[in-house]
Order: sequence, then structure tokens, then C-alpha cells
Amino acid sequence: MTNTLKKIIILTSIFFSIIFTTATSFAADITVEMLNKLGKETMVFSQKIVKINIGEKVFWKATHKGHNVEFIKGGVPEGVEKFKSKMNKDTQFKFETPGIYAYWCTPHKGMGMIGLVVVGDDLSNIDKIAKAKAFGKTKKKLKSLVASLQ
Repeated sequence: MTNTLKKIIILTSIFFSIIFTTATSFAADITVEMLNKLGKETMVFSQKIVKINIGEKVFWKATHKGHNVEFIKGGVPEGVEKFKSKMNKDTQFKFETPGIYAYWCTPHKGMGMIGLVVVGDDLSNIDKIAKAKAFGKTKKKLKSLVASLQ
């Protein structure tokens, strides 16, 4: 095998691995893990922001014990019902209303365990999300996440 062919194979492999790993956050029915540690961070969701289309689902996998998912009061589009999963259980939610949804792990909300779901590329409620009541590390993370969407 020539060096040129080897380089082409390596570059093609790198290209497709980048495409498939970055496309995960835009694919239908996304899985987000509830983790105790990811890199230097502790108590985190595996993806901070996911983008989906209307009618798609997010699955939250209880990879570690002690976690759940709860929509933040004031952190969802108008008309969306309250959502809170059980502790230590996998859960899912089908997103029918466009907009931004802010959620956290109830026991670790002060530690910055927060995430956003953007449905239908609709950022119309971004100001409401920015004003959602948060505290501790979560307040700083929410501000950073909102800024990354603007």
C-alpha cells in the first residue's frame, strides 16, 4: 500500500468520525447520560445542549445513581407542562412545542448539572430562559449556555 493511499484512508476515516460524532447532537431521538464525572466536571449531563426537531425525543440515561431530570420553572416554552423524572431511572420526553427547554438534576442543581434542549431551532423564549431562577454553579452555567445560543 502506498503512502498516498494510506493518507487518503486515514483522512477519510477522520472525516467520517468527525461527521458522525458531531451529528449526534442533531440526530433524531438523542440520548443524554446523567453522569457523576465528565472530564474535569462533576455532576453533569453528557451533552449540555441538544438540538432536535419537533416531535423528536430525548432519552436521559441514568448512567449513575442519584440523578433525575426536571424542567426548570420558567425554563420552558409557554403551555408546556411540568416534567420531573424519578430518581435513578431512565426517562424520556417527546418535544412537541418549539423553543428552548432548560432542565437540571434536582439534587445537583446547585452544582451546575444543567442542560438545554432546543426544539425546531426556535430561540423565541431565550430571554425567558436567561431569567430562569438558578443558583450556585448552575446560574453561571445557564448564563454561558444561553450566550452560546445567541
